[in-house]
Amino acid sequence: MQSAATGHIRTLLILSVTARLAAWALVSISAYVLPLFDASPSICIGGTSPSSILLRWDAFHFAHIAREGYVYEHEWAFFNGLPLLMRVSAHMQALVGFGSNDWTTLLRGGAGMAVLCDSTHVLYHLSLHHLRSPSLAFLSAALSIFSSSPTALRLASYNEPFFTYFSYRGMLACARSKWAAASICFALASIFRSNGIFLSGFIPWGMLVTPFLAGRKDLLTPRHILKCVLLTALPLIPFIHHNIIGYLQFCMPPTSHIPNWCTSSLIPLIYSHVQSEYWNVGFLRYWTVSNTPNFILALPALVHIFAFCWFYLSNLPAIVPHIVPQIPSKNTDVTPPPRLDSPFLAPSLLPHVLHALALTLILTFNAHVQISLRLLPSVPLTYWAAARLMLDLPKWGKAWVTWSVLWGALSCVLWAVFLPPA
Repeated sequence: MQSAATGHIRTLLILSVTARLAAWALVSISAYVLPLFDASPSICIGGTSPSSILLRWDAFHFAHIAREGYVYEHEWAFFNGLPLLMRVSAHMQALVGFGSNDWTTLLRGGAGMAVLCDSTHVLYHLSLHHLRSPSLAFLSAALSIFSSSPTALRLASYNEPFFTYFSYRGMLACARSKWAAASICFALASIFRSNGIFLSGFIPWGMLVTPFLAGRKDLLTPRHILKCVLLTALPLIPFIHHNIIGYLQFCMPPTSHIPNWCTSSLIPLIYSHVQSEYWNVGFLRYWTVSNTPNFILALPALVHIFAFCWFYLSNLPAIVPHIVPQIPSKNTDVTPPPRLDSPFLAPSLLPHVLHALALTLILTFNAHVQISLRLLPSVPLTYWAAARLMLDLPKWGKAWVTWSVLWGALSCVLWAVFLPPA
């Protein structure tokens, strides 16, 4: 198995590099041949340098925060992880005489660091742990090459590469019962995206829920519970810190004008205020006729997750006996539960199913639905579901791969000419 894993990792590395080069080539050619819908990148950078294709959509906000800090209220929708990395990279480039703190240097640095956060091999090891099959682990990781948002995940200075990498790392640490490492990885993921706080749920699931369901209540000592609480709290710190700094900046003297959000809610959160005020985020707010095209674009990614969650949860009665041990009675012996029909019904996948379902519900009903195209790839269940389709429902599996390739290529072209979604 070790030799097979080594070969798989090597092949996945080649595929990942090829996918990055293909995305870069397609975006570069499209940017050169097609006119920009918005000329802002050319104005900020000047000319048509290779780095100008990195400056689209949220990259403007990240680069501006990296240069100037949080100047405008709406910028507080973006966490400081990526701008911090961009500044560090810019300083490193300046030390070797290769740039300064300008747009090009920041964008180039962010994209370069994103390359180092290739998560394909991490997904392979995580899949190997849960699916117990090198071939299925390789298939799942290989399918992740066909991302629904190749520019955000493999090309641009965006949060997604870093968030996905640290999410996968933390999940793998949980699978190996390395709880402190998992907490640190989830905290690092939370520096880049607010939904990193939901990752902390994997820790109490593994440390408390799993032993409780398995009948190992002897493990649930006060010291163990306290350790779990502390490790669960760590990934929440970036979100709390972000909102505290925002509160101190906008709501405390010597501020001349105190915004309404500082006093209008029990817990004033600048992040929630900005998302609601500037991005119109809220329950069913995005459910309008004008947003129908965005729902159509996101539909394959959403249905893909919902379908797998239905498949798994509908088989929960067969899975539960593998999680909760049977208690023998005086007159009967304990019979082992029947073998599960599919490796994709592994009991260890249950927390991943619940996490993916919760996130997909939020994206569907409470967010800009099109961001699911670049956020759901951070959920490994996306690719386990795809591997299951390839194995059990090959026609649907081929349809999913075809959609991923075609949409991924089209999204590169749309990114190049500065058209949504992004």
